[in-house]
Amino acid sequence: MKEMLEIKDLHVSVESKEILKGINLSIAKGEVHAIMGPNGSGKSTLSQAIFGHPAYAVTQGSITFKGQDIVSLTPDKRANLGLFLAFQQPHSIPGVKIGSFLKQAINAQRHAADPKAKSLKIREFREMLESAMDALHMDKGFADRYLNDGFSGGEKKKAEILQMAMLKPDISVLDEIDSGLDVDALKVVSAGVNLLRSESDMGVLIITHYPRILKYIEPDHVHVLLDGKIVKSGDAQLAHDIEDKGYDWVK
Repeated sequence: MKEMLEIKDLHVSVESKEILKGINLSIAKGEVHAIMGPNGSGKSTLSQAIFGHPAYAVTQGSITFKGQDIVSLTPDKRANLGLFLAFQQPHSIPGVKIGSFLKQAINAQRHAADPKAKSLKIREFREMLESAMDALHMDKGFADRYLNDGFSGGEKKKAEILQMAMLKPDISVLDEIDSGLDVDALKVVSAGVNLLRSESDMGVLIITHYPRILKYIEPDHVHVLLDGKIVKSGDAQLAHDIEDKGYDWVK
């Protein structure tokens, strides 16, 4: 049986205001789903609820991953189960090198799976890191930079893809990862996601305002979110229809 992220009748409120009003969504490993919608429709609220941001209160429904209800789990425990969130606006951490950050993240993941597991040796980690960077066509010096400190929008998103490659999640949520990217950076990020999909059968949820990223990462399913509800679902053609006609016709 494929591992699944399953969302049923999900209602989410922020400061007592209901944003999501009954979301139903199931994602299997290997599938690519896209959530599209205009600003204010609830797209980012969905990603924050999946990952347990404390400001987003689940008032009804369930979020199940690998058969386990994760609503009560902290974000780190959700991540250690195999969920990954690529942020729309990743934070910078001056003084912490990308390589050091990734090593700590992988060791935390290993210890969560097996408390007796030994931490990665430096040589073992460097081999993993260099292999991932070669696959993603990244300069090795990138790993020695401070995480997102002074990064361009494209560099921040590339750092997210590198994290994804190292942590090897079962399901990844890309929250407007195309935001602020030029075409070249978008192609690099999309190529990285497609590579990881092909290598690990990773499931992907793309949350986006515009359909342009879906030209490079072809979705199996497209869902339109309006006013906190999924109002229409279809295949990749639905994204093309939205590009041609906007959202008014769906309303």
